[in-house]
Amino acid sequence: VEEHIITDPSFDVFTSPVASSDIYHGETVDLTAEITKLGSAVETTVNTTLVPQDGEWIKEIDKLNAVDIIKTPKGETVIDFGQNMTGYVEFKIKGEKGERAVISHAEVLDAEGNFYTDNLRSAKAQAVYICDGKEHIHKPDYNFYGFRYIRLENWSDEVKAENFTAIVVHSDIKRTGYFECSDERVNKLFSNIIWGQKGNFVDVPTDCPQREKNGWTADAALSCEAALLNFTPERNYREWLRNICKAQREDGAFPGIVPTGGWGFHWGNGPAWDCVLAWIPYYTYLYRGSTEMISESAETFIKYLRYLRSRCDDKGLLAIGLGDWCHVGGLPPKAPLAVTDTITAMDIAHKMATMLDAVKMTEEADFAKKEAMAYKSAIRDSLVDQNTLLVEGNCQTSQAMALHYGVFEESEKEKAFLRLLELIHGADDHIDVGVLGGRVLFHVLSAFGHSDLAFRMITREDYPSYGNWIKRCATTLWENFLPDGVSSMNHHFWGDISAWFIKCLAGICLTERQSVVIRPSFVKSLNSVSAYHITPVGKVSVSWHREGDTILLDVEIPDGMDATASLEAGYHFTNVAEGNLLTSGRYVIKGRIEDLS
Repeated sequence: VEEHIITDPSFDVFTSPVASSDIYHGETVDLTAEITKLGSAVETTVNTTLVPQDGEWIKEIDKLNAVDIIKTPKGETVIDFGQNMTGYVEFKIKGEKGERAVISHAEVLDAEGNFYTDNLRSAKAQAVYICDGKEHIHKPDYNFYGFRYIRLENWSDEVKAENFTAIVVHSDIKRTGYFECSDERVNKLFSNIIWGQKGNFVDVPTDCPQREKNGWTADAALSCEAALLNFTPERNYREWLRNICKAQREDGAFPGIVPTGGWGFHWGNGPAWDCVLAWIPYYTYLYRGSTEMISESAETFIKYLRYLRSRCDDKGLLAIGLGDWCHVGGLPPKAPLAVTDTITAMDIAHKMATMLDAVKMTEEADFAKKEAMAYKSAIRDSLVDQNTLLVEGNCQTSQAMALHYGVFEESEKEKAFLRLLELIHGADDHIDVGVLGGRVLFHVLSAFGHSDLAFRMITREDYPSYGNWIKRCATTLWENFLPDGVSSMNHHFWGDISAWFIKCLAGICLTERQSVVIRPSFVKSLNSVSAYHITPVGKVSVSWHREGDTILLDVEIPDGMDATASLEAGYHFTNVAEGNLLTSGRYVIKGRIEDLS
């Protein structure tokens, strides 16, 4: 049954207790205000095409109870919900008539334990409630916040923890991925990533929920593979991609945020941000087998590739946008912009060619392939030292991106990888990248049989590392690797390590042919790993654990999906030939003594 309620001038318009509402500053509710009639509804004409929203609806998903009431050194009354999150607080209040009670929201306390809001920039993030002398249970009507803590001001009521509940709000995307292992630091990291991904999915994928709440294109691109492994964002992605295509300028350029009122064309974009146009439909195709986004965006693909070609210099290189953003330590990017932009353009063209082939657009696919090859040639001619196989910049990001995206020929890869190892060891096995290098570094290490090194770099507790964030009590992922101070405490573009956990530690690797390769990494410091991903045809589940000098691998493969196994060097099955099709069951694996110790 459908009910249509259409407003017209017969509808009366009244004032509201909601005196103001702003996505950054918060909401003011005045219960003492007199409700008066303003007049009748105004009839108007909409000069555009209205289409229904096709993404998952934003809902109240969960509730968190207060875990502590804190009296700070400054004398502030602060409530801790124990988890950085996205949503709002439902509270009970009975203040004196005219009393202006204020709830402020924050992600963190400062070093002295006081309420800290400097990282919110200009966002006030406050709920202001003007009391009428009666008891009310209230929550905001039109707003959401990013927070773990709230501060109460002008609160005449006794402050009781049971009077405050944090409501978790995000698009109703469902879980499709899971990971757990014998290292609790990694389990906590995975949990933090899950909180960050869902908290930054309030309709469109945002960069952060507390101060910007913008649809930054690179943030979504860098985390979309992990998001598709862990959740079902594809309907929202398709809706947002339509807006991305609509935002394309006549010359083919894109803004760095979508939606935009015009900002982001002259700063905040470029290939490493615009790659969202290719990555979201590509990874949706990979993990869901869906080609709708490809067909809908194909014309935009070609227009964008032509735009990029128009921006190349006389060497065929690009250097027009943002580079390796948020480099460790707040440093400028070490990878030259020409390296990150041109390699990304090559990857965009390659992914577009794959997708256009999938929808039988052969001529367009051939054009994209030629563009990818042209960028590869330009990179190899101008940015790679053919003697050392070092990529310009001589840094982790330049080398890892070139290896991951296919700049090197097969005969060059081992030597080029050794150069990357030298750069990593030169940094005492610490990460020394921005978000673009961070997206690929650990996958490259695993591809060359160095998952143990990748695992150590991620989990080590000294700065800089993800493990250092856990040691510093993070409950989501942060925007920056900084030795002290804070920026946004809830960004998700460093969260691809959750994909690395599932793909490399558990070994669930989906292919473009909708099959799966099981290739786990038996990291020496782990005793067990368990993970699953729910595909369109069913759940792929992998778990392994050690028993003495043997590894027991349990695999669940859905009917209708082909699965093969590929073990790392030094390991072998005792009860199946490697490369044979796998079925659900248990497999016994042996390896060199030093690999199993």
